[in-house]
Amino acid sequence: MNILLTHGYYLSEDKKEGKIMKPYPPLGLLYISSYLENNDLKNLVFDSTFSSLKFQLDHIEKHKPKIIGIYTNLMTKTNVIRLVKLLKKEAIYGSPVIILGGPDVTFNCENYLNTGADFLVIGEGEETMYELCKAILSLSDFSRINGIAYMKDGNLIKTPERSKMKDLKNLPIPNREAIDFKPYLNTWKVHHGKSSMTISTQRGCPYTCKWCSTAVYGVSYRRRPAKQVAEEIRQIKKTYNPDAIWFVDDVFTVSHKWIDEFYKEMKKHNVKVPFEIITRAERLNSEILKKLKETGCFRIWIGAESGSQKVIDAMDRRVKIETVKQMIQLTNSYGIETGTFIMLGYPGETEKDINQTIQYLKEANPTHFTVTIAYPINGTTLFNEVQDKIDILPDWETSTDRDIDFKRAYSRKFYDYATKFVVNKVNLFKLTSNAKKNNLVQSLKLKTKVAIAYQMMQIYK
Repeated sequence: MNILLTHGYYLSEDKKEGKIMKPYPPLGLLYISSYLENNDLKNLVFDSTFSSLKFQLDHIEKHKPKIIGIYTNLMTKTNVIRLVKLLKKEAIYGSPVIILGGPDVTFNCENYLNTGADFLVIGEGEETMYELCKAILSLSDFSRINGIAYMKDGNLIKTPERSKMKDLKNLPIPNREAIDFKPYLNTWKVHHGKSSMTISTQRGCPYTCKWCSTAVYGVSYRRRPAKQVAEEIRQIKKTYNPDAIWFVDDVFTVSHKWIDEFYKEMKKHNVKVPFEIITRAERLNSEILKKLKETGCFRIWIGAESGSQKVIDAMDRRVKIETVKQMIQLTNSYGIETGTFIMLGYPGETEKDINQTIQYLKEANPTHFTVTIAYPINGTTLFNEVQDKIDILPDWETSTDRDIDFKRAYSRKFYDYATKFVVNKVNLFKLTSNAKKNNLVQSLKLKTKVAIAYQMMQIYK
């Protein structure tokens, strides 16, 4: 075998995700696999999600591929580094050429290459991976291939940036046949009562939120034809029959014209599978909500990040909190579940801003909400803005950007407890506002958690 594609995520090792149990397959690798296959480069995909490092290494030892392409991101970085070092250290693996790709390599080129990787694919991967694999297998010159990085005589070499794929209609659908989907479908079914699969319809995002990484697709907007997407859904339904689909796009409704075409294609071919999406409040309206509802949308995640307009403006979100609140309420009125994301600890955020966020969550009343603490991803505007304020910068190989911390309005401990304060305060409001579900014991538990979290916030303020 010449080419093996794999990654470094092992569900059994992830305690947090092990509780959530909502795994999704490596869609990016399946796109690479499909593109290589379509261009006559046979490959195998080793999906490590339900496996382990040992079985992964056994597989590599057995097949001894000439090239191993590994996807890496914040979640898998340390595992990938461990895998690369083992493959380079032990001759039993056949001394493969190791190629790394994914969002984390773009701004960490020298670090990743120093771990033992031979090449990095920077940005969009399909065309670059094909050209690089072809050059390696034919022992031809690779120095003119755009979008790669490698070391030469101890120096970092980065070739010119590759132009982004302009017309996504030429992008083949992911090679889902390359892996076993049963564990994914079964895991979802057992833990959540319904199975789920992923689809990507677009690449890039035209917005400029300071904390968001654009390392792979850049600040752009490119879309696959609606007809092609509808056909992919039809194929997935026929082959796997999932109970739901998760569209992984950053802003699903960014183009109303595309939504209209998608709506017509779904209706024309009588294709309907329940699905959920992420989008922005100002890219929704009553007409769009009606079309989404009719085509099967059951949940919409509408980004806000904060209930404080001051914080939202600092993030360069370019949206009014009142617009977000009203659109969540409107979506609720259509019988579509809503979700929203909250980020605490953004530079300049104070206790007043946090209280405004709580009020926003109470008034907007999303069905679901998640709360995280802001962290600076290398290459983002946020990272550049707080670089001189970073006070915790762990060893690169054994940590991720999530472990980086910087001087905020209050201590990191304050925001740790603020997260608990927000979650329990809003859940208490939801409980006491619902007469049918109001449980005295649960109410007392939440009140206690709120009080403790608030006291600890004041201690670490």
